[in-house]
Amino acid sequence: MAEVNILLDALLDRAGLSHAGLARQLTRLDRTLRYDHASVARWIRDHAIPRNPVPLLICRIIGERLNITVTPADIGMTRTPTDENALAVAHLVERAAAVWRGDQKGQHPRAVLTGAQAVAPLWEWEHPPDDDNLTQPGRRRVDPTDVARLRHARVRYQEMYRRVGGVPVRTRIMATLTSHATPLLRDAYDNRQGRDLFQAVAGLAALAGVCAYDANHQPLSQRHLLTALRLAKASGDRPLGAYVVAIMATQALHLDEYRLVVQYAQAALRAAGPVISPALAADLHSLAGKAYARIGDTAGSHQHLRQAEALATRLDPGTGPAEVSYVQPGLVETQIAEALRRLGDLTAAHTYATESVRTAGATHLRGQVHRHAGLALILTAQGDLDRASHTGHQMLDRLTGMESGRLTDRIRQVATALKPYATQPAVAAFLQRAHHHTDPTGP
Repeated sequence: MAEVNILLDALLDRAGLSHAGLARQLTRLDRTLRYDHASVARWIRDHAIPRNPVPLLICRIIGERLNITVTPADIGMTRTPTDENALAVAHLVERAAAVWRGDQKGQHPRAVLTGAQAVAPLWEWEHPPDDDNLTQPGRRRVDPTDVARLRHARVRYQEMYRRVGGVPVRTRIMATLTSHATPLLRDAYDNRQGRDLFQAVAGLAALAGVCAYDANHQPLSQRHLLTALRLAKASGDRPLGAYVVAIMATQALHLDEYRLVVQYAQAALRAAGPVISPALAADLHSLAGKAYARIGDTAGSHQHLRQAEALATRLDPGTGPAEVSYVQPGLVETQIAEALRRLGDLTAAHTYATESVRTAGATHLRGQVHRHAGLALILTAQGDLDRASHTGHQMLDRLTGMESGRLTDRIRQVATALKPYATQPAVAAFLQRAHHHTDPTGP
């Protein structure tokens, strides 16, 4: 099934054109055409492309209404995919607005981009050309307080995400992106103000991708992250782009795209260079180490895990960009423990997982859930079922009030590992409680 044409739908909305109104305008320009509102609805719903010269006529109609230049690519009526990262800034803004509006309307993409389509945006982010000047004319000039509000909103939504999960938070972020960020991106700003604005919006767009990932909307998450990556490139903030790539690597790991994880991590480390924070560099090395562990490459995994551990000694909580504040003491140990468990080194994995849980009190509840889950899996693999069940209960204690697909996956992962031992009372008690978390409406 084809993806919804969110570009055409968004531009029609911005131009104040209904489906029937566009059909009438087309008929006015060419009396031989026989389109109606149902035709336009099909172009959007099925991403169908009418025969030439109709796409050009649609561009003309919308362009005249908005007093802008519109191309077939802008209305999603080209036969080949358009590279999001190669877009000029003006077109980037409209595509970003269409993605955010589409999310609000439930027009979600249905397929995750793979292969060259998943790698090309990374290459385009890493290499020139860069955006030399973001200056844009407009009726209202963007004020520094506008940018500050967006940054404060991101910090607030990040804390909400950590407390209640991505499911309820994404709708709030979408409202901010469509109602506040989009108009600001269309307003007037000079180059410096523009870079500050794009940087702030990129951070929000990336968090939208995190929330969609957490809610198990993977194709949608990917589109939000690619939008954030392009906005980050426009802002000129390389570390911010590397942060977005780290999220993309996390998603790729979840999707079992292990080689892609390594590509993402290595590109982010290379492109950001010496300006990358130790925290983000440690996370990227951890992700690469976990990916190598999944494919059974012990040497490759250990190489990245050693680098992650060395960088972890340089962490300074409370400093650095707000986006990487998730890298708290103990996170790297959590990642190393996971990789070592996959490699079968349970003794070393247990040591790292125990340390990650010991320091868990300094991080947010969401992180604590992951740390206890990791330790429970290792204890189960070691046959220490009573302690595994006890640790599982500690994990569940921290889940109250959260709506998170990723955390639900973690509960299922621990429950699946313990299920073969369900005849033991401690395990049975945990499994019963875990069932209510993963299926609260069930018996």
